[in-house]
Amino acid sequence: MKTRQLGNSDIHITPLGVGAWAMGGGGWAFGWGPQDDAASVAAVHAALDEGWNWIDTAAVYGLGHAEVVVGQAVKERATKPYVFTKCARVWDENRQIGKRLKAASVKKECEESLRRLQMDTIDLYQIHWPEPDEDIEEGWQALAELKAEGKVRWIGVSNFSKSQLERVAPFAPITSLQPPYSLVSPEIEAEVLPYCGANNIGTLVYSPMKSGLLSGSMTRERIAAMPADDFRQRTPNFQEPLLTKNLALVELLRAIGARHGRTPGEVAIAWALRRPEVTAAIVGLRSPAQLEGVKGAATFRLSPEELAEIAAFQAA
Repeated sequence: MKTRQLGNSDIHITPLGVGAWAMGGGGWAFGWGPQDDAASVAAVHAALDEGWNWIDTAAVYGLGHAEVVVGQAVKERATKPYVFTKCARVWDENRQIGKRLKAASVKKECEESLRRLQMDTIDLYQIHWPEPDEDIEEGWQALAELKAEGKVRWIGVSNFSKSQLERVAPFAPITSLQPPYSLVSPEIEAEVLPYCGANNIGTLVYSPMKSGLLSGSMTRERIAAMPADDFRQRTPNFQEPLLTKNLALVELLRAIGARHGRTPGEVAIAWALRRPEVTAAIVGLRSPAQLEGVKGAATFRLSPEELAEIAAFQAA
């Protein structure tokens, strides 16, 4: 499978990588409901068998659990994929999540992630959220120190604005940015993507299907039946008045995909990958079966006419 270089690193990654957010399971503030660990491991293995060569997770996903699952999945493979994870979210004994970017906290988080992942070095370590904002310089310098120590190979950030990228750039080169990007969340097109393109910062976009909303398998009934600990039903795009328009968009994606034997989800991911600044897309998986509805996006490209169709819908 064709790969692209990630920013200033020596890492070359496939267009799609495994997202492990849902693999954290339920019982925490941003969970996706209950998840079977065996299904998560099988999903990772299926993606690697398909040729995908990287996994993105975070310490906070399942309050450490997703990293444990990823570590187990990777340990069982002779050929190791790249593993990316994140810091800046901590939790207490009551499972309450806090925001930390102090150097000591960042370094402690890194050690704990290495332990859960059962690894000696993390391929890409990222600041998950730029919060507290006043500490992003300190947190970024801590990541640079971890890189110098050999605990992590490359360092990046997630959810940073253009101004925040500019603030940390003088302290150490930024390998990558991980922003949300989808048909219903295109905000990074204005400033962030051009900045990344101009400064050789790789872009790993997450939620290209907006947490499954654009996958083609989401319905009003499925949303209504979501477990109480699935955060998605509490977000605006899964509620009215946005839900009706979002489901209509899915039908347009379905019509476009049908011309090529592709799913709405593959069309949505291909739309995100169309920008030259986008290095790759993170695709969340919960089972091997889900791979069938997304894997075609690695090579599928939309025509100018199809992009115009989608743009006309968005403008209406």
